[in-house]
Parts: sequence; structure tokens; C-alpha cells
Amino acid sequence: MSHNNTVLGRGSWSETSRIAALLRQETVGGFLLIGAAALAIVLANSGLGDAYTTLRDARIGPESLHLDLTLGAWAADGLLAIFFFVAGLELKRELVAGDLRDPRRAAIPIFAAVGGMVVPALIFVAVNLGAGGSALRGWAIPTATDIAFALAVLAVLGSFLPTALRTFLLTLAIVDDLLAIVIIAFFYTDHLAVGWLAAALVPIGIFAVLVQRRVRSGWLLIPLALLAWGLVHASGVHATVAGVVLGFTVPVLRGKAAGGPEAGPGLAEHFEHLWRPVSAGIAVPIFAFLAAGVDVGGISGLVEANRSTITYGIVLGLVLGKTLGIVGATWLMARFTHARLDPTLGWIDVVGVGLLGGIGFTVSLLIGDLAYGLASTYDEYVKIGVLEGSVLSALLATVVLRLRNRRYRRISEEESLDDDRDGVPDVYQRDDDA
Repeated sequence: MSHNNTVLGRGSWSETSRIAALLRQETVGGFLLIGAAALAIVLANSGLGDAYTTLRDARIGPESLHLDLTLGAWAADGLLAIFFFVAGLELKRELVAGDLRDPRRAAIPIFAAVGGMVVPALIFVAVNLGAGGSALRGWAIPTATDIAFALAVLAVLGSFLPTALRTFLLTLAIVDDLLAIVIIAFFYTDHLAVGWLAAALVPIGIFAVLVQRRVRSGWLLIPLALLAWGLVHASGVHATVAGVVLGFTVPVLRGKAAGGPEAGPGLAEHFEHLWRPVSAGIAVPIFAFLAAGVDVGGISGLVEANRSTITYGIVLGLVLGKTLGIVGATWLMARFTHARLDPTLGWIDVVGVGLLGGIGFTVSLLIGDLAYGLASTYDEYVKIGVLEGSVLSALLATVVLRLRNRRYRRISEEESLDDDRDGVPDVYQRDDDA
């Protein structure tokens, strides 16, 4: 009996390991996210729309701690923090030991993020100048990039695109989201509880000390992370910022101690390996399912919304503004400063990243809710504008980057063929020497 249990235990562990390895493939995670989002949109616009809305808006959690949140809020604030933790680990690895360790390369996606926020805001304001002051409150809606959706679309598009392209998008999107949080805090938050935000520094500091000492015990680190998340949430700041900050505290390299081992990988690589399957297989798909269910109100709703300057401003801001802002800021940095675009990237690749930046989706919807309120007459215009702009940006990015993927695939195949040809004379050379 014990032998059978042992065999079953090994089989179960082996199966779990295979699933985890599968989920570490970005393409798999991308398909899961896009599939979950598509299912949510279908359900929200079908006869099951009321059931979907009831599920998404169901409240759970302790009211005494101000955590009686809807399932949609738990997914956007809680589960997505796991994704941001993994993204923070990856970005820090790139900054410390990867391509972005050169400040001249790191500067470009950072300033591209700024340009990708300024231009869409200006376009929205220009379109809505004649619509009145209340309409202009939504100026920040098209400035946001949904990092989870943008990275998922990039992962699905092809495996031959340069890794520098993903690094560029990851850096840009994280900076974009952090700036969006600043915009929300300054322009769309009635009360920022600085005391709770300061209190969050305590568990974050303890977490940082422990990981610097290579402590990896979940019994210590997970409660500290949850406490930090809860305190950031209580402050009024979007709680996913806790995930980024915690990810940045984890060391990428192990320092060389006196008489100790040589410097090597820190805990960042271990944590990323451990948490990526949880993020890709559980957190992000559930978030997508609960966040993407936009009810467009049928044909009549689409027609009415597309008569509004709110919708025009959002669509133009996401599709045109994001692309112009990201590409323009990148060109200005490369032209007039010492910053340099990664040599493996072409300008058409930057256009593709700019289009991916137009996938605003959940972050844009959040800003729209804060700007106009869920019950306002503008609410439906925001939802349809964000959906149309994000989908159009994704489709245009797909066209551009799929063409680029084919080109990079041909280059890879040609290089592989050249390597094979170069290998033949080497054999004969060794024979001649002999």
C-alpha cells in the first residue's frame, strides 16, 4: 500500500512539474489570457451576461479591514499583484545583469513610456475641447498600457522576435503602469492615506532584509508580502505597486563574501521560476476573465457610443497617440542624446511596440470609472472606446510583428544554415592536420 502511495505521489509530482514547465512558456500563458478574455466578452454580451455580472460583482472579504471587495477587484488588485511581482523580478534582472544594465539603453523605454502617455492625453483633450469640462476629466484614459495583455499578445505573435523587443515592452509597460498609478493618486483619488502607505514600508523593509540574507521560507515571506499588499491597498494607491516594489527588493546576484563562493545567481531567479506558473496559469487568466467582460449594449449601443467624442478620443489616443508618442520619444532620445536603441531592433519593431502599447484595456477602464463614475452617461462610451481601441491596436500590432517575426525567422534559418556549412570544412581541416 505504501509503495502504491509512493508511486502515486511521484506521478502526481511529476505531472505537476510538467504543468509548471508548460506554464513557464510565454506562449501558453498568452493563449490562456487571451482565451479567458474572449470568453468573458462573449459571456457578457450573451444571455448569460447577468450571471457573469453577478459573479464579477460578488463581494467577499472582511469588511472590518475594508477588504470586502468584489471578485473583480480582488483579481485586479490582488491576483494581478502576483503578476507584477514576477514582472518586477524580471525587470530588475534586466537592469542588473541584462541588456538594460547600460543606462543608455534603459533610458529609451523609460522616456518612450512618458511619450506614450503625453501624446494620447493631448489627442483626447483636442478631440473633446468642445464637449465641455466634464468630458475632459477622462484625459488620462488612453494614456494607460495593460502590461498583462500587451505581453500576452507579444508572446503569441511568434518566438523568433528578438528578446530585446520583449524587454523594451516590459520596461515601457511597467513604467507606464507606475506613472498611471501616480496619475490616479494625484488626479483621481479624493483621499490618499499617507500613514498606511508609510506603514507598508515596515513589512517591505523586513522582506528586503530577509531576501538579502537569502531567506526563502514561504512561512516568513508570504505573510510579509500579504501585509505589505494590504497596507498599500488601504492607502488608496493601486495595490499592484506592492508587487513591483517587493520584486525589486529581491537580489539578482549573490555577492562574493570573504572566503565564500563566487558571485552567482540571487533569489530573483529562484522566485521567478517558482511564481511564474502561478502567475501565468492562475492569477492572470482569472484576472482577464473577471476584467474583460465589457457589455457593449448590442448594435444600438455601439452605434450610439461611436457618435461620442469620448469614444473618438479614446480610440485615437490608444491607436494613434500611443504609437506616435512611443516612436517619437524613442527617436528623439536616439537622435539627440547618448541613449541608444538596442542594435537588434529596427524602427518598425518600435512601431510594433507602440501599437502594443495601445492595448489599454483594464487600466484604461479603471481610470474611466474614476473619471466619470460607473453610473454616468459616459460609462458606456468609455467601455466601448477602450475595447475598440485596444482590439484595433492589438490587430495592427499583430500585422506588423507577424511580418517581422517571419523576417527574423528567415534570418535565424539562414544563420543556422551558415553554421552548418561552416562546420563541414572544419572536419576536413582536422583530417588534413592529422
